[in-house]
Amino acid sequence: MVVRNSEIADIFYELADFLEIEAANQFRVRAYRTAARNIESLPQNVAEMVDKGEDLTGLPGIGKDLAAKLAEIVKSGRLPQLEDIKQRLPAGLIDLLRIGEVGPRRVKMLHQNLGITGIEDLEKAAREQQVRKLPGFGPKAEEKILEQINRVRGMSPGEKRLRLPAVEQIAQSLVEVLVEISGVKRIDLAGSYRRKQETVGDLDILVACENPSEVMDRFVSYGGAIQVLERGATRSSIMLRSGFHVDVRVVPDESFGAALLYFTGSKAHSIALRKMGMKSNLKINEYGVFSGGDRVAGATEQEVYAQVGLPYIEPELRENRGEIEAALRDGLPHLITLEDIRGDLHIHTSATEGRATLKEMAVAARERGYQYIAVTDHSRRLAMTRGLNEDRLSEQIKEIDELNQTFSDFLVLKGIEVDVYEDGSLDLSPQILEKLDLVVCSIHHKFDLPGEKQTQRIIRALRHPYFIVLAHPTGRIIGEREPYEVDMEAIIRAARENGCALELNSQTDRLDLADIYCKMAKEMGVKIAISSDAHSLSELDLMRYGITQARRGWLEKPDVLNARSLEEIMEIFRQNRPASSPARTSGP
Repeated sequence: MVVRNSEIADIFYELADFLEIEAANQFRVRAYRTAARNIESLPQNVAEMVDKGEDLTGLPGIGKDLAAKLAEIVKSGRLPQLEDIKQRLPAGLIDLLRIGEVGPRRVKMLHQNLGITGIEDLEKAAREQQVRKLPGFGPKAEEKILEQINRVRGMSPGEKRLRLPAVEQIAQSLVEVLVEISGVKRIDLAGSYRRKQETVGDLDILVACENPSEVMDRFVSYGGAIQVLERGATRSSIMLRSGFHVDVRVVPDESFGAALLYFTGSKAHSIALRKMGMKSNLKINEYGVFSGGDRVAGATEQEVYAQVGLPYIEPELRENRGEIEAALRDGLPHLITLEDIRGDLHIHTSATEGRATLKEMAVAARERGYQYIAVTDHSRRLAMTRGLNEDRLSEQIKEIDELNQTFSDFLVLKGIEVDVYEDGSLDLSPQILEKLDLVVCSIHHKFDLPGEKQTQRIIRALRHPYFIVLAHPTGRIIGEREPYEVDMEAIIRAARENGCALELNSQTDRLDLADIYCKMAKEMGVKIAISSDAHSLSELDLMRYGITQARRGWLEKPDVLNARSLEEIMEIFRQNRPASSPARTSGP
């Protein structure tokens, strides 16, 4: 039995959730979540490291205790601590975590305040409008909870949605298995994974091959499967240990493009295309495009689109949010790519909660082809991260100046991730902020303020003369913490009025800004900084997940702050600083 990184991460995520429901020490909860996130994005396989006897404590966020637990999971496929806590908690509370609007903190609150012990209790309380009375919920959250309960009831037992890195590892493993089969001509991934949604409920794999039976045999015997849900001549379905479903379909060459388009979705996009086809007396389905009884297209997606007078539409745009209308008027965006990124404007070092030194982070970023990074360690209020006070920040400024003298083609920008207080003021004084190139501002406390107060808090902060980027603007943690109640249109308008940018945080448990708000910011003329929020060297590579989210939000190179060259971005920073402040640039 081979245990994959995604499965290990899933165990740690579950344990962190259950510990939080039990009100365990927050540092302990955070340690498991951090470990899960790091393992999920590791390039090397943890199971192979254990088999070789390698020291796991060299992995980011892994100490001796967690290393022992990793070894236990790899060797046995289980973690006794997780099984123990499942026995302690009422099963109904665990089921609540399947509801997208309810993370572990909310489960604890619902249990403690309303005595809720399961989905039926929650539905009753929501219908009686009791949930909205709790801090951080409100009528909208209550409505969404009822919607999510209906969704969960349509799911199979154990079924769950996974984040992109976990699905990526599953997909890579399965493709490696299938591509070895003689006669396989083409393999493509479809569904919400191909559209790069924030979470994925199942994976669709399409195969063109000469030996369908051999593909099905190899697929249903995949080592990660715990149940074969269906075994057919051209379609089979399995469930993995995590509860995740994977389907494989064998498709003929002449229909491959049509099938890929159909199974990629979204459903709304596909319906819109079929309606366009009907106006031209064409039938469009997964087998091709038909005029009368004749197939006139289907081998490629491009020729299917061409039959209804459309250019190719990128998968990330296929949500029926105006992409077809844009295509008809030749107005599709030229979507941002990873190669367009020139630097990273939000990273952490070992000065606070990062796991690499300033120099190590700079060298790693330079090796990735970046022209610059901004070091944005936490400010003093976030004590659990050993946030920087003004004296320590001054020392870091000097360290950055010295390091920059060693580079001729790269610049480390002086920055800070400064906390925003409840009244909208910032955690550090203007006297120290004026010495920085970049001030990234974040909310790390008082998430449950009423919507109007939270919105005004952020708008007041945006008016601060040194405010440049609003980090993870809605504060959400996918599946764990809901966005705080804010008027995003008002915040984006205030950002435009004050010359500020919004961050798209690439951490896969955040992906904050949501795609709809990326598109809103673009339409309102507000720039986006796509940032890794890296806490280790490997997390610099999370940038690619921010790119996929940006593409779903229709962002192009001109919309993205850190797609600018060093010279361009420094000019933007200079223009936005108070007229009385000294220049902050320090180059090699």
